[in-house]
This record gives sequence, structure tokens and C-alpha cells, in this order.
Amino acid sequence: MRVEGEIKLAFDDVMIRPKRSTLVSRSDVSLIRDFSFKHTDRKWSGIPVAAANMDTTGVFSVATVLQDHGMLTCLQKFYSVKELEDAWNKGVSPNNVAITCGSTEESLQLLKRKMATNPDLQMICIDVANGYREVFLDFVKVVRRDFPDKIVIAGNVATNEMTEALILAGADVVKVGIGPGSVCTTRKVAGVGYPQLSAIAECADAAHGLGGHVMADGGCNSPGDIAKAFAAGADFVMLGGLFAGHDESGGELMETKDGRLFKSFHGMSSSTAMERHYGEIAKHRAPEGKAVRVPYRGSLSTTVQSILGGVRSSCSYVGARRIKDLPKCTTFIRVTQTTNEVYRGLELDE
Repeated sequence: MRVEGEIKLAFDDVMIRPKRSTLVSRSDVSLIRDFSFKHTDRKWSGIPVAAANMDTTGVFSVATVLQDHGMLTCLQKFYSVKELEDAWNKGVSPNNVAITCGSTEESLQLLKRKMATNPDLQMICIDVANGYREVFLDFVKVVRRDFPDKIVIAGNVATNEMTEALILAGADVVKVGIGPGSVCTTRKVAGVGYPQLSAIAECADAAHGLGGHVMADGGCNSPGDIAKAFAAGADFVMLGGLFAGHDESGGELMETKDGRLFKSFHGMSSSTAMERHYGEIAKHRAPEGKAVRVPYRGSLSTTVQSILGGVRSSCSYVGARRIKDLPKCTTFIRVTQTTNEVYRGLELDE
């Protein structure tokens, strides 16, 4: 047994220290980034915020809204080839989505058929809960071999050494996050995880040294958390819970006896998701996600504007004219447990 004594931080453990700035207005901040990638000559330009590849957020209706803002959607992996073909005909942009797959031979064959539906598709998201298995590294190598010109996103991991391994195996972007999601129970079920802010900072440091990128996945409960993720070094931020509960999101709309509206939202390792997509929970598995109700939030565009406005505001507080500059301009302040509780309490009261 080995115990690491170094303090690791989550989003709630820090605040961003304000600094003197020459910015006149939040509108002076640019959230658009131009990306080049390690393993392909392809470029991508846009706002580096992505909808998670969950069956309630990684859906075509969400993608249609986000593409109008220059944002990404990692599509849920259970769409059929025919559904993808129909989506291109209905205006979903292949430049603003990633095709998601698992890490089996069957997944690879299905990925090839899906990628063949549109020549303009440029992103692949290889998504597994545990990115630390050697067979996963081997699968990333195969995908890189079979799709040498595509942008490959792969994860999830939470430590620097595995980030490096995935980039060297062929990933352009490594998805970072073990257990921080609002409907993920890995930390309770398996006892495994890593505080997300430290995970982002350490994985970003490793990735950038090799010419790769990281996508922070999970734990962002507010626009301020998204800003903290970018400030810690994330190149992309993936959102699930913040994009749930909208008209465009999946999930059943429910009304309580007192007239309040909610929509269902569940993790992809929850019993709900496994029974829906696989018909049962495999005997060797325990659910590592849960199903919840989130308040109905109306149009997704309203939430998107709130998120982007919050990140612009954060940049303006530290003098970052571009979202790419936020890590260089940020100083984090560690907060005590007592201060943290007061801060969160005020947020809830509001």
C-alpha cells in the first residue's frame, strides 16, 4: 500500500483571484480557439465546449443548438447508421460532432460504417469508463491506424502517466475525469477517483508537453466551474448535467403534484442506461451511475448564453482576452472548508 500525501483539489476548493485588467468589456473576450492536433493535419476552430456522449445530451437536437454557437457534441454511441444519415440531411453539421464508439471489435466495425456516412466527419470519441487497461491503449492504436486523418478523442483517465500513454498511442485529445460527474457513482461504488481540478492540471501538463490536448469531463456544476477547468489547463470542457433538463435534451418530462416540471437524467453506467441499451446488467458489473430528476430548464440556447457569458466574465476578471490565455492569467486561491461551505450555502440561497 502507498499513500500520496500531496493535496489534490476539486473545483469547490478554489476561487479565481481577480486581477487588474485593460479589458473594457466582457465583449472584448474571444472564446473561439483555433486548434491543430498532434496526429493529423486537420484543424478545428470554435468554442471548445462539448455536450457529453450521453443518451440525454449527446443527441441531434442538442447538436443543432450547439453548432449554431460553434460548439461540439459528442454523439451518444447508440445511434444507428440510418439515423446518422438522416441527421446529415436534416442539417446536423458533421464538423461539430464526434462519432462515439466503445473499445470492442464490434464497436470498431460499427465506427467504420458510421464514419462512412459523411466524408466531412472529422472527430472520433473513444469512450470507456476505465481508460487504464492495456487493451484500451491497443484499441486507440488501431483506431489511429484505420483513421489516420481523423481527430481522435479518447478516455477516460485522470493521471498524467496515462494521458501520455494515450497520446503516444494515437489520441489527439484525452478525456479527463474519473468519477466527478453529477450522475457518476464510481467513487462510491469502486472507491476510485481523482479530484477534478488537480486531474485537469496534471493531465494538461503532460498532454501539452507532447503536443496533445485534454478535455475536462465531469464535475462542472456552474459556468464558474467551466472557467476553472479552462484556467487549470483544459483545452476542451465536456458537459452533461448542465445540458440536461432542456427542451432539446433527452429524458422524460415529469410534473409533480405541485406543478413543478422535471426531466429524467441518468449516467451511462447506471442500471437505467444498461437495461435500456443492453437489456440487462451484466453479472460481472455493478452500476456506477444513477438516475435523477433535474429541473426543467426550457430552451437550451438560454443556458448556453449563460455559460458563455459566465466564462467571458471570468476572463474579464483576470485580463484574459482569449480563452486560451486564461491559464496564464489565473491565480487560484485555496479556500478553507468553512469558507467553502459558506460560499456554497450563499449560492444555494440565491
